[in-house]
Amino acid sequence: MRTAQELYTTGIRDHFAPALRALGFQGWRHSFSLPDRDRWAVLGVQAAPGDGRVRYTVNLSVTDKAAWDRRSIRPDANSPTGLERWHSPIGELLPVGGEVWWEVAPGPRWLIAVEDSVAAVRGYALPELRRRLRAEEREPYLGQTELDGVNGALATAAVARIQRAELTGAALELHGAWSRHDPAAHAVLAGAARGFLSARDARFRAVRVLDTLGRMLWEFRPADADGNHPGAS
Repeated sequence: MRTAQELYTTGIRDHFAPALRALGFQGWRHSFSLPDRDRWAVLGVQAAPGDGRVRYTVNLSVTDKAAWDRRSIRPDANSPTGLERWHSPIGELLPVGGEVWWEVAPGPRWLIAVEDSVAAVRGYALPELRRRLRAEEREPYLGQTELDGVNGALATAAVARIQRAELTGAALELHGAWSRHDPAAHAVLAGAARGFLSARDARFRAVRVLDTLGRMLWEFRPADADGNHPGAS
């Protein structure tokens, strides 16, 4: 039977890396990046062997190439230098939040962890890196610490947390792992939107709710208690 380290090496080389290249990443082993003229958008795989298994996670970073001038290789998302515009473990983008590690151990189901990590990159890491490579058109509204109170209320109602809040145009956009087919999420987020709108912040006149892929779910305005918008179900 192959060891966990051998299986992990095979999983990254023969499954994880090819899947990332198919998604548009360039790289090998434990470092991948998206092509961009001005910025390094990097994905790093961080492994921690031990106890007959290998645990690994994924880290992400975006760094201006001008700040990385005269350095021979791309930044390492697993070792922040302070030059990054943004750095985050993938767990912060997933609905669970916090740290997320996958485990590879000997046995017939060892590849499931690798496939799950690829799905997490496809569904969460890749859209976020692409978003951060776009033109600077968004302004952060609240940090995670400031969102703790709202997220606490969402957790009480068993609704996924707000991953980020941003101002764009005349709207406040809330992003999270929600579905337009979830009436509980709609109801709780409508209440949260009313709370944001009650602050009468002149920078926004509407609150939009988007899923983790940036798809519009609902839009709330002061006079629209139902939070409907064209195309919502």
